[in-house]
Amino acid sequence: MISKFKLMTSKFARVTVAVVFGLSLFALAQTNPAAPAAATPNAPSAAAAAAAKATGTKVGTINIEQAIFGSNEGRRDFEALAKKFEPKQNELKGLADEIDSLKKQLNAQQDKLNDESRDKLVKQIEVRQKSFDRATQDAQEDFQSQQGEIGNKILTKMAPLIVKYSSENGYGIILDTSQQWPRSPVIWNGGAVDITQPIVETYNAQSGVPAPAAGSTAAKPVKPATSPANKPAAPATKTPASTPPKQ
Repeated sequence: MISKFKLMTSKFARVTVAVVFGLSLFALAQTNPAAPAAATPNAPSAAAAAAAKATGTKVGTINIEQAIFGSNEGRRDFEALAKKFEPKQNELKGLADEIDSLKKQLNAQQDKLNDESRDKLVKQIEVRQKSFDRATQDAQEDFQSQQGEIGNKILTKMAPLIVKYSSENGYGIILDTSQQWPRSPVIWNGGAVDITQPIVETYNAQSGVPAPAAGSTAAKPVKPATSPANKPAAPATKTPASTPPKQ
């Protein structure tokens, strides 16, 4: 199950789209839109020609996250990454189950345990909780880093197609709708101005990566690993047994 790792698309979308996509737009605005973003010897003259042709006035939108991870290549690579992390996920689930079991033991037996035994069990839970939290954070950071590499790789190749498609279809600006307003500049948009699907189709045709097997779905943002409470349940206060008055 990949649902226990947090997808970091929103993070790399904010950073990478601004850097990779922004730089690609800048480079492609100075070269032939159909050409790669790499600099060419005649870049100055190409820049003037491209700038003169940039007369589009339409406003369009694209969901960059959906385009990247909805492409055949994105789905293939993300599924492979999720498969790679399954052993770690199972390990974390085992740790979480162990912590939950200890907490249930504490809640069920706290009235029967003496202070020393109860404190020992509480300490055991706290130690395992800290270990779980560290392991979860490390796993999520590693997962997010590798996922970001997948997204960056695809976005670098997809950006020129977005620019080319926008230029050929009269768009003067394309806004990203990966996040909802107010994080996104787009409050509302109709499907008629969204270019996500045609970009995905164009990218799939260019990449040559076949569609995933039937029944496979596009990668979606996933939730972080379920973490047991940071602290064990507080033991109930024990009432000292009454003692007979001294004679």
